[in-house]
Amino acid sequence: MSDIEVELPLLPKPPEDNVPRRRRRDGEFYAVKDKLRSILNLFSISNQNQRKARIINLPEDNNGNKYSPNIVRNQKYSLISFFPVVLYEQFKFFMNLYFLMVALSQIFPVLRIGYLITFYGPLSCVLAVTISKEAYDDIQRHKRDKEINNQIYQKLTKNGLVDVPSSKIKVGDLIKINCNQRIPTDMILLRTSEESGTCFIRTDQLDGETDWKLRVAVPISQKLPSDDSLAYMNAQVYAEKPQKDIHKFVGTFTFFPDDPEEIETTIPLEVENTLWANCVVAQGTSIGLVIYTGKDNRSVMNISKPSTKVGSVDWEINRLTKILMVITLLLSFVLVALNQFRGVWYVSFFRFMIIFSSIIPISLRINLDLAKTYYSYEIEHDKSIPETTVRTSTIPEELGRVEYLLSDKTGTLTKNEMVLKRIHLGRVSYSFDTFNEIKEQIIQYYALNKDDKIAYKYKQLKNMTNRIHDVVISLALCHNVSPIISETGKITYQASSPDEIAILKWCESVGITLVYRDINTLRLQFPDPINNDSKTNEYKILEIFPFTSETKRMGIIVRNVKNNKITFYMKGADVVMSKIVQYNDWLDEECGNMAREGLRTLVIGRKKLTEQYFDKFMKEYNSAKININNRNEAMQNVVKKYLENDLELLGITGVEDKLQDDVSSTLELLRNAGINIWMLTGDKVETACCIGISSRLISRNQTYTVMAKLNDSNEIRDKLEILESSNDSCLVIDGETLKNCLMFEKKLFITVALKLPTVICCRCSPTQKAEITKLIKEYTNSIVSAIGDGGNDVSMIQAADVGVGIVGKEGKQASLAADFSITQFSYLADLLLWHGRNSYKRSAILSQFIIHRGLIISFIQFVFSAMFYFAPIALYQGLLLVGYATFFTSGPIFSLVLNQDVSRDVAKLYPELYKELLKGRSLSLKTFCQWVLTSVYQGGAIMVMAILLFEDQFINIVSITFTSLILNELCMVLLEVHKWKKFIVYAQLFTIIFYIASMFYLKTDFDINFILTFDFIWKVLAITSVSYIPLFVIKTLRKCISPSTYSRVMN
Repeated sequence: MSDIEVELPLLPKPPEDNVPRRRRRDGEFYAVKDKLRSILNLFSISNQNQRKARIINLPEDNNGNKYSPNIVRNQKYSLISFFPVVLYEQFKFFMNLYFLMVALSQIFPVLRIGYLITFYGPLSCVLAVTISKEAYDDIQRHKRDKEINNQIYQKLTKNGLVDVPSSKIKVGDLIKINCNQRIPTDMILLRTSEESGTCFIRTDQLDGETDWKLRVAVPISQKLPSDDSLAYMNAQVYAEKPQKDIHKFVGTFTFFPDDPEEIETTIPLEVENTLWANCVVAQGTSIGLVIYTGKDNRSVMNISKPSTKVGSVDWEINRLTKILMVITLLLSFVLVALNQFRGVWYVSFFRFMIIFSSIIPISLRINLDLAKTYYSYEIEHDKSIPETTVRTSTIPEELGRVEYLLSDKTGTLTKNEMVLKRIHLGRVSYSFDTFNEIKEQIIQYYALNKDDKIAYKYKQLKNMTNRIHDVVISLALCHNVSPIISETGKITYQASSPDEIAILKWCESVGITLVYRDINTLRLQFPDPINNDSKTNEYKILEIFPFTSETKRMGIIVRNVKNNKITFYMKGADVVMSKIVQYNDWLDEECGNMAREGLRTLVIGRKKLTEQYFDKFMKEYNSAKININNRNEAMQNVVKKYLENDLELLGITGVEDKLQDDVSSTLELLRNAGINIWMLTGDKVETACCIGISSRLISRNQTYTVMAKLNDSNEIRDKLEILESSNDSCLVIDGETLKNCLMFEKKLFITVALKLPTVICCRCSPTQKAEITKLIKEYTNSIVSAIGDGGNDVSMIQAADVGVGIVGKEGKQASLAADFSITQFSYLADLLLWHGRNSYKRSAILSQFIIHRGLIISFIQFVFSAMFYFAPIALYQGLLLVGYATFFTSGPIFSLVLNQDVSRDVAKLYPELYKELLKGRSLSLKTFCQWVLTSVYQGGAIMVMAILLFEDQFINIVSITFTSLILNELCMVLLEVHKWKKFIVYAQLFTIIFYIASMFYLKTDFDINFILTFDFIWKVLAITSVSYIPLFVIKTLRKCISPSTYSRVMN
């Protein structure tokens, strides 16, 4: 912002569909009109008017009620929608819907089997747990919302400050925000406690960036004598319609003087004048004018409801459930057919369907949900990967099936800790080891007296001392960094870019230090070797042109107070600056050299401005600033016309971003595990290639092909066809070429790229990152994981099957949007190779074992019905059936979530073991069929052996077969255990003791006198041996003849 008085043109007349400009309301006509408008708004169903541009009048605006109320509501349900929505979410799964139909069938007496509790109990239990959990979560959300909505703020009125809850704040209110207080709604900053009219805000809850941002009050309101004067100020604010973009804002502030002879003043409003909701004032107090509320706030508009991620294990189980349904139909049909469809056969058919309903275990989903919760707990409490957070507990098994990993570069593979390593001045290059020479040259520059300096300058106009001084001064002035001096006198820097902080620290190390900055002034401290002291020089900030991802550059116009000279400084990416600076023959070559060293380059240039030239620029620039339509484009055109041309090239800086700890070894480990790794970065091609080589993403024996700046479709096709013939070559492609590939040769590109060992996409936009993620998912049907640390990685993370966020220098935005949050890249190896393996293998065996538990009891029932006149009578009823699915087997079966086939060290020492998981053999149609055959054999063996051995005690067939069934299941659990743990042993012992004790309670099912006989005991053990020992022998022989990969490794 400039402090120079410039005559500004009047605010243009808005289009007719916008709200008209404010007029002086001397009569009552406008008051009546506003009242009618607010009344009509109450009957309006649509909220389209709320999303239009708006004009807010001061001192009081009575139109606040027509906009969205400032209510925070994160609840998923209302009192009316809670039960319908929750029940729909549950019964959209086939398993739950199936059990609902079975339970409803018990309404009809002819279909009733046993006790109603047998069918309604488990279903009610599942629904009760789910509904209670959802209700609790929503109540907690309501409490949090209520707490936020009831936060008290101070509203400035003509009667002074009054307390108002956040939910009652309206558009047009003047709200005072204290230090460390949350901003309740979007506002224009009118006044701060700082004399300069500036304040710092923390935006980490908005954009994830941890650095403070500088905000500037409207100059006219800041100059008022007191805060109370705002309540009487006659002004008008124009605000664009609510937008999602938090980095842009278009508006105007018009001040109407009390003296009618004075001309109204209009100044432009930009994002620097705003305070967005959910940010926090980090310094002093501020007063803002509310422009948006409720759902019109930027923060609310940027909240996108993330899609619920469902893991591949869940989809596989849902598919297997449908197969189980077919098995139920077949068994029922076979029994009815064997009975030759006698009597009312269709009733018998439905009764058999109900009897065999245990084939589809309702407890499966509960057990899997509990298992996922345990996996999440295990991950979060793993001391090898501290501070890891699980944000999506429904997909831990996906960590064991990742086939493609898409990684960001800066802050993910690198630390985002910037250090200036090299600076090139055209004739000479300085590196980290020779920076002392620059410091000596700076001291030499200031050691010359005035006369000597003039003589020195004429003798050697372009000598290196002057050139070094010019470069260091430009770096110390051209930035958006604010120094903060502690009580001990130590200077720290606040900025949104770590690059700028690294450069300012370097400037300080060579002798020129930024010691003060506000909205209008910069103050530099430099050495005074003559007096063995230091001096300061002040610069007035006339205009700033902030860095954006679109422009890739930033500039500043300053006036040197000492000599009154005006200079425009600019720094930016080489691809942009090469078109702006004067012709030279070394820029591109040196930028390429630095990039090959892995350095991030910035080009620095300057342009000296005369007073007349600057005034001419400011006049046109201020006119462009108050354009309502296409303001940014108009402003940029003026800057290009006057400033961004024919700049003097001063030099190039090379900043190093260090690799994260153990990145190279982690990438090598993941590649050996069969995971294909792509790097998607916004950095330039050369830098990305260098990081790819240094991190071993590109192996030393591999070549890489660069596709950059290709626009011709034929040329793109030729390149891809050549690349297709050399599958061992890596691909490096820039964003422009990538865009054209997806436009002209999408199928060929993705086909070729998927065959390559590594793909590096440079100059990628967030949209392109997400598009690549979706493309790989679409063409491979593989599980894709994405990892990043910045806000520009969020779209990629959310598009992936498994999103991993790193808490880094760029804030927590990626971490908060991810499914899993880690603190460094190397933790990914433990997350995938160890926790992913365990989660997938455990869920696979747990789900299939529970299915086996339902199948075996159903086949016992099938044999029983087939041998006894095909009667649709349940063998096991009531508490016996309920206990089988819960108390008698749940403990041992659930203890399988503690099972592990290999140790952590082995899993990381032999990453090739992970490749076995990618084949999905632990849970497949083949393993399912094996469990079905096992259930058929064991169910038949138990029933047939019971009839043969207990022919004289058939009245006790229930206790005989059921006891054998329980013992068989406990033995089968032991057969699947690879490593014994205390809980597994305790679960087995507790279940046996509990089952024996329950025999004395369930007297209708168990004859105590009979079960205590030796005859009962040995025959039950014999039946169990026949059903179990053959499977034990088969599994042992299979281990010997054809051992699995992990078995060979463990041996």
